Amino acid sequence: MVSLLVKERMYINEVVLGTAFGVLMGPHCANAFDPRSWGSIQNDITLEVMRIVLATGLFAIGVELPQSYMYKHAKGLMIMVIPTMAFGWLVVAAVIHGLFPALDFISSLAIAACLTPTDPIISAAIVGGKFAIKHVPANLRRILAAESAANDGLAYPFLSISIYLTVERSRGKAFELWFLVGWLYQVVLGVVLGAVMGILFCHLMKYTHRKGFIDRESYVAQYLALAFLTIGVASTLGSDDLLAAFAAGSAISWDGHFNVQIENEVFSSVIDLVLNCACFVYIGAWLPFTAFNSPELGITPWRLIVLFLAILALRRIPCLLLLYKWIPEITSWKEALFSGHFGPMGVGAVFVSTLALTRLPEPGETPETQPELLAATLQTIVSFVVLGSILIHGLSIPFFSFGKKVHSRTISLSQTWTSRHPESAPDWVLWTRRVPGTPRSELHSHSVTQSQADLEMGKAAGKGRDENDTLGTNDTKKGEDSGLGAPVVSQDDAGTSTHEPLGEASMGLGEPGQYLSRRLSETASGSGSGLASGHASAIASAAHSGTATPSTAPTSPIKTVHFPEAQ
Repeated sequence: MVSLLVKERMYINEVVLGTAFGVLMGPHCANAFDPRSWGSIQNDITLEVMRIVLATGLFAIGVELPQSYMYKHAKGLMIMVIPTMAFGWLVVAAVIHGLFPALDFISSLAIAACLTPTDPIISAAIVGGKFAIKHVPANLRRILAAESAANDGLAYPFLSISIYLTVERSRGKAFELWFLVGWLYQVVLGVVLGAVMGILFCHLMKYTHRKGFIDRESYVAQYLALAFLTIGVASTLGSDDLLAAFAAGSAISWDGHFNVQIENEVFSSVIDLVLNCACFVYIGAWLPFTAFNSPELGITPWRLIVLFLAILALRRIPCLLLLYKWIPEITSWKEALFSGHFGPMGVGAVFVSTLALTRLPEPGETPETQPELLAATLQTIVSFVVLGSILIHGLSIPFFSFGKKVHSRTISLSQTWTSRHPESAPDWVLWTRRVPGTPRSELHSHSVTQSQADLEMGKAAGKGRDENDTLGTNDTKKGEDSGLGAPVVSQDDAGTSTHEPLGEASMGLGEPGQYLSRRLSETASGSGSGLASGHASAIASAAHSGTATPSTAPTSPIKTVHFPEAQ
């Protein structure tokens, strides 16, 4: 009912709203929906809900990336994914071990592995919104989407080595299982399986399309059916189903044929929206608020808050600031800082933490061993970080939007520049400014010399937007976006013919005058009406902006550009 208001005006996405609604409907408010009351099957249901939502989102990212994107940008992705994940994994584990001394470093590595992947659902909601599309370069949005999809599946090896070191007696056996199962069977087999299924169905659907066996509706339905089929086959074999779903989505759209067939169809967007909303409502009701203060387990609110702040500052930002020069898609340190900040934790973290619980022993009321303590504290720590990430990352875009509005100003001007032929009149310019809110009859005028007028125009033209702002934008907002109406160009001499445009005059949300383009036509003085019939020259003061062009058409000696008052 209010989706356009909150998403297009307030820039708040379904991630924040769904979580908030889940908290309201959950056991701590309305008590209408409580996943934790389902007993022993609660973890199984949570795992499969997260699996379906993640796989559908990863398949969608793979399909929507440009054709052959993974091949063309493999270098940037490899540098952005593997070193960043490894760095964040070790740093977060060290912070957890320092804040929660009851957990040894291996257990801290297991918890850090759940917080290592970037959540593709929250990332897609953030970098795919209206604000990001307008202000974030396309290459940066695509690399962030691809990175969030790739590193979600790569969380398996980080988790598996931590679990094997926790439950296996021999470290040699743990590393052997990690290499054979964690890497070869899960990661490599998952990627190959997903790619083969994607390529197979790509050729199969192209064949049926050429033969006229498949209609457009069924083509679109394959979007969801293939995602479910891929994760079904991969999870049945015990392989990495998340990487398989992403690989299948990338392979099925490798040549762009599948994208053409589902172009302009909203079915996939509707499915994603419904699944995402339902998933975050589930997470909001699932959050264990009462467990955030468990002194018997060494968990207190201040420790959780310090942990979350350390994760925000250290998990991704330092590594990307050091490596961005080797990532072609990131062109400046500001884009690296932006990419480091937008590494949200959400559905992926909940999925990996729930998956870890299936491999750990059931904890008792007072955990006696390190595996039991890990099982008792894992989801509490992860869920608090997920809640903080949803709030901070989900509200970052509204914060940036509000900041841009606070630091911007709009103006209302009515200016007149009068120029006379240099051979027949003194070299002066009449500059008239109307103060906003005053009648047009009460104009505040003053005469200045030509050099003074040029200096004023140069100062106004120099107040441009920073070419390397935080979001990497360099675009100019149009007048209709800023709340200003179209400029009205009038002729003071009513007896003349239709005037020529004085040039573009668009006012945006930046500094006053930075988008005011000055193109003036000089008139030749004559007798009677003051018009010349055959010649004109460019006004000297407009030449400083580089936009002045000479005109040969008869024009009025005085022309006024009226800008409507700020809305």
